[in-house]
Amino acid sequence: MRSKKIVLLNQRYLPRWAVFALDIGICICSFALMFLILDGTPLKFNKVLPMPIKAIVVIGINILFFLVFRTYAGIVRHSTFTDVFKVASASFLTAFSAIALNYIFYMLLGQKIFLTTGVLLYMFFSFTLMLFFRIAVKEVYQYLQRMNAGNFKKKVLIVGMDNQTISLGRALTTESDLPFKLVGFLSENPSSKSLSILGKPVFSLAINKDSLPFTELIAKTDLDGVLIVRDSHSIAETKQIVEACLANNVEVFNVPLVENWNKKEDIQTQIRPIQIEDLLERHPIKIDADILKHDLEAKTILVTGAAGSIGSEIVKQLAAFRPKKIVILDNAESALHAIELYLRTEYPSLNFVVALADVRNIDRLEMIFSKYKFNFVYHAAAYKHVPLMEKNPHEAVAVNIMGTINLANLAVQHGVDKFVMISTDKAVNPTNVMGASKRGAEMYVQSLQERIGTHTKFITTRFGNVLGSNGSVIPYFRKQIANGGPVTVTHKDIIRYFMTISEACQLVLQAGTMGNGGEIYVFDMGKPIKIMDMAENMIRLSGLKPYKDIDIQIVGLRPGEKLYEELLSDTAMTLPTYHPKIMVSKVPVEDFNEVSRKIQAILKATTQNKRKPVVKRLKELVPEYLSQNSEFQSLDKAHHN
Repeated sequence: MRSKKIVLLNQRYLPRWAVFALDIGICICSFALMFLILDGTPLKFNKVLPMPIKAIVVIGINILFFLVFRTYAGIVRHSTFTDVFKVASASFLTAFSAIALNYIFYMLLGQKIFLTTGVLLYMFFSFTLMLFFRIAVKEVYQYLQRMNAGNFKKKVLIVGMDNQTISLGRALTTESDLPFKLVGFLSENPSSKSLSILGKPVFSLAINKDSLPFTELIAKTDLDGVLIVRDSHSIAETKQIVEACLANNVEVFNVPLVENWNKKEDIQTQIRPIQIEDLLERHPIKIDADILKHDLEAKTILVTGAAGSIGSEIVKQLAAFRPKKIVILDNAESALHAIELYLRTEYPSLNFVVALADVRNIDRLEMIFSKYKFNFVYHAAAYKHVPLMEKNPHEAVAVNIMGTINLANLAVQHGVDKFVMISTDKAVNPTNVMGASKRGAEMYVQSLQERIGTHTKFITTRFGNVLGSNGSVIPYFRKQIANGGPVTVTHKDIIRYFMTISEACQLVLQAGTMGNGGEIYVFDMGKPIKIMDMAENMIRLSGLKPYKDIDIQIVGLRPGEKLYEELLSDTAMTLPTYHPKIMVSKVPVEDFNEVSRKIQAILKATTQNKRKPVVKRLKELVPEYLSQNSEFQSLDKAHHN
């Protein structure tokens, strides 16, 4: 039955020829009705032509005007005033034409063909019946649509009883186009049991995985899902609710705060299934906006890697502090074009310039620095994918080290006030080329800071994995789940630190206001996440069962990959800052001349078409770099021997 309704609602149902034929049928019935009514009255029909011929002439004229006005062209169930006007025009002009023909015939032959009263009565009947036909189809369709929507709406409970949840409930009960049907509210307060809100019952019970009353409530209400208002519960409470719902095959939806609803469309688009990101134990980050405004307002700023995940978010957050100009630099043409279009639409008042350039091209960078006279540089351009850089150490060195050197040297030459470098936790005790190249870049800017006469303050920020960034694990798992699996995990015990893009960039901006230069700032990444647990939870949140619906396969550590990442090296000490999420790492600073000499040796090695000489020199620059699960492990053994 339900499938038939879907077919009825999703097709035109009455094609044009059918509407045309039905309208002709209505005209025939209208003429017959007119004849039957007038036949028993004193009014007499003219006998110039037989009645069937008269019917053919009148209905033929009507059909002609159907074709002229295309009264059959619209979808009947979506008829508008325009469609009704077309039908009325066709009926009126049919009557007018018949009466005009009548008088022309009378003037020529002294006789009339049609009875004028009959023509007017025909016009009234035909128009009324065609109008009724369209109204009836439209009303029946809307009735079926409402009934169908009610059948297919998800039956949901709202968790909690406060102003936010009541406003949400009111929206669900008044907005008929939302795909949810409210069956009640859920509260853990025992005294709420007899209450009713918006005419819906309040169910009082604790939600947990082993709760029998919750299971019984699901069966009683035929529940499809629960709605949780964002930030109304702690992460631990949200996890408990999600686990209980998933154990009972009930969906969980995340709802924005009511004050963030700008228009009706926002409600439907923002009520979404809860995501793994919502269950990570992240606490809101507070930044000192006054300090940032003092530093950034009316300044000219360069952001490298500005088309990437981190760089583009830095640009968006900088826009709030009204800089004089932002130069967004990247060598990815398509991505740079996309961010340009986005900024012009979303930040029309932002004064920015797009620079298509490669950080390896010192001449191009020199032109840009000379033209714009930067106050700040945020350096986010880097190669970051571990397996790729393990296969291409030449490129890792060229971009991550040499690109940083080019920018740092130009910053000093042009008197840039601050240079903020985006680094990674993989630079700590690196086990891969990517991490070692980033550590090499850190070492260079730190040693450059110590040179006499360096005006620029070099600040390094170091953090772990960023949720939702290009190539990160969550979008990768999500794609694997959408494709039916399997989900691939490199090791059952592998763990990672995670932070949202917004959080990371907030802390980057805040760290940029700190220190005297040469510091490495480390961010509090929260608790590490076990990747296997993340994979299993993502499958469950998709409404599927791990290992049954979607398999999880262990594929082994990739070249250079660690089981766990570190934010500090064994030799580093940390000191607190005024921001609770930012610590400063006291890493020993190498002599500039020695660092430069070793980097020159690495660059010389890149002129050879061999990987190992490059990595060997990189290990000399970064002595704590010990390869794991990599072809370069032999270099470590040779070094120790």
